[in-house]
Amino acid sequence: MDSWAAIALLEPVPRMDIFLAAFDDIPDPRADNARHDLCELLVVGFVAVLCGATSCAEMADFGRAKEHVFRDFLKLRHSIPSHDTFSTVFRMIDPKALDAAFGRVLAQITALLGEGDVIAIDGKALRGARDKGQSARNRMMVSAYAARLRLTLATVAADNGGELEAALEVLGLIALRGKVVTADALHCNRRTVAAITEGGGDYCLALKANQDSLLSDARSCFGKVSPDHPVARQQEVGHGRKETRTGMVVSAKGLAEHHDFPGLQAFGRIEARRETDGKMQTETRTFALSWMPEPEVFMATVRAHWGIENALHWQLDVSFREDAARNRKEHGPANIAILRRRALDLARRDTSKGSLSIKLKRAGWSDAFLLSLLNKLASA
Repeated sequence: MDSWAAIALLEPVPRMDIFLAAFDDIPDPRADNARHDLCELLVVGFVAVLCGATSCAEMADFGRAKEHVFRDFLKLRHSIPSHDTFSTVFRMIDPKALDAAFGRVLAQITALLGEGDVIAIDGKALRGARDKGQSARNRMMVSAYAARLRLTLATVAADNGGELEAALEVLGLIALRGKVVTADALHCNRRTVAAITEGGGDYCLALKANQDSLLSDARSCFGKVSPDHPVARQQEVGHGRKETRTGMVVSAKGLAEHHDFPGLQAFGRIEARRETDGKMQTETRTFALSWMPEPEVFMATVRAHWGIENALHWQLDVSFREDAARNRKEHGPANIAILRRRALDLARRDTSKGSLSIKLKRAGWSDAFLLSLLNKLASA
């Protein structure tokens, strides 16, 4: 008997009642005589995505292949839904309601967020979710990502590429008090910083030419520092590259009122020198800050922001093949994108050895390993 088969004998039926209770609050847009229970359909779809399904046809095939597993905790009065049923449901249900349901499922884990934790805000294009006759602008999902927990807190579809409006909506869905919100220069604007400060959070936002006057004043502030001004330095060597980063924080006293920029207390600057194959490159990045951190804390905050790119967006493409996904109609792209993000959250609860891609495949191959993943829903 192999190790996972042995685990199967011990593994309890997963606590899918947590999912079913959360999904029960999602409005069912179908007619009253719909055959398949909505909550059960969503559970099958989610588990299928967790195991690598990328389309509604694959959800149906996976459901039929694993029907013996699902029947341990679902009633499935009319067996597994067809791919057309999956497609119809995901095109119709409200993505905001679906994401909120996952938020309730993962509430215990979210509660582990602490004072000063970084919440990164960023958008990711769904490159395959567009027909040839549609606008050249890609559909986009904007997420709030807890960097330390590596957990998606909320996701909102950006209508017509409106990343800024979607980001403001995301900020309204999460508890910001005591947290630090990071984002790129698109979100360094009065509306966004007002939303963050009103919610009790701090911000560290990239500052570029879209705020030209504020950027000019920031550069002026850095030009006035004394030679002994506190700095922090980091150095990384690897893969034929040597990079040295120097971080500095200066006061922005009086500039919040001058620029009508709520909460502004300081500016941060990181100067990076990168040597690759004997060639030297330099880069300077400037940030607007709502508090006056030590240079080391500032640099760690900026570093944490990249988790949303490296640990979320990159994994969605590599492990879930999001860029290759061809869900295109109505709410379908957004809803299945939400399933991918939440499947990633759950897969990361497993601490056994192996890459994320291998774990997703293993969940499809091994009923025991799949049950062990699903049971992690019940523990924070």
